[in-house]
Amino acid sequence: MKGIDFYIEKLKELDYRNMYNNDFILTWEKTRDELEAVFTVADTLRYMREQNISTRIFDSGLGISLFRDNSTRTRFSFASACNLLGLEVQDLEEGKSQIAHGETVRETANMISFMADVVGIRDDMYIGKGNKYIRNFSKYVRQGHEDGILEQIPTLVNLQCDIDHPTQTMADLLHLIHHFNGIDNLKGKKIAMTWAYSPSYGKPLSVPQGIIGLMTRMGMDVVLAHPKGYEIMSDIEGIASNNAKESGGTFTKTNSMEEAFKDADIVYPKSWAPYVAMEKRTELYGQGDMKGIDELEKQLLAQNKEHIDWQCTEELMNTTKNGKALYMHCLPADITDISCKSGEVAGSVFNRYRSPLYKQASYKPYIIASMILLSKIKDPAELFDKLSKNPTKRKWD
Repeated sequence: MKGIDFYIEKLKELDYRNMYNNDFILTWEKTRDELEAVFTVADTLRYMREQNISTRIFDSGLGISLFRDNSTRTRFSFASACNLLGLEVQDLEEGKSQIAHGETVRETANMISFMADVVGIRDDMYIGKGNKYIRNFSKYVRQGHEDGILEQIPTLVNLQCDIDHPTQTMADLLHLIHHFNGIDNLKGKKIAMTWAYSPSYGKPLSVPQGIIGLMTRMGMDVVLAHPKGYEIMSDIEGIASNNAKESGGTFTKTNSMEEAFKDADIVYPKSWAPYVAMEKRTELYGQGDMKGIDELEKQLLAQNKEHIDWQCTEELMNTTKNGKALYMHCLPADITDISCKSGEVAGSVFNRYRSPLYKQASYKPYIIASMILLSKIKDPAELFDKLSKNPTKRKWD
């Protein structure tokens, strides 16, 4: 880790003015400077915590978490990020709220935001729904501020939607920046984002889509691999292609896991549900057709079994760059002979990369805290200069 002065000077070189009072919803909506600002602030916050310096920029206020799907890492990362900056955290449990009685998004957005500085939303279950819900929520709190209902505009952070998982992929990228000793060293590196077999059904598309949408910004050679029938959103593939052209990298697709792994510097084998199946599931849930959902699940599990050979094995890892590619996963992984009989990754591969995987996950609280801080503080460089010159101990030794 660099010293505090290094990070302050780096921030002064970047243009991130549009992040102030703005949300973080999709990575490809942000400029390269804005992305680098997130990484720089995240590294600064981590450095300051290591030096036992308090980063509580809020004296009071709430961080509201709304998880419409189960979560461990992202839920605790959001809570950690809010706490790091001095905010209390309140979970909105829809089953215990008036949402269960038909309360509208407009009403919910205003009612929970009276003293909220940030709202983190995870809504990844249904195609065409999650990202739309987050954007509507943002629209209604901004309207509430204009109407004088809310004293401030809460920042919206996308904790995963049907399109993207920005806090995950930004943490993944920060992990790569540190692993390869700098963002510029990522140019030309090959990353294989591949489908992998899972004995479960319905994993979201947002991680593979987020990876190809972000890593192509870095001039990397990004390969998307999956069996036929496991396509993702074509619009995101288009974004990845355009990103690669602009950054000097490449974006290619293949139906061969072996081809994707060959000479790769990084591999990211992870299961996801086919886009057409996720569309169908959304339709069936909208109709309340639970029998249809059960039948679809059986079909998809059978379809997965047809590709049980799509597993990250020692043999495949040996075909990567010098046999030493960095293995990545958003966790939890389906681990063969550990968490399941057959899964995404061999137990020996996972165990060998356990520490790097946990390191990968450890960046997420700082990424989320950085997204919040950049939305709430006009001049983070000035803030960090003041905090470092007049430090308050985070804890007494």
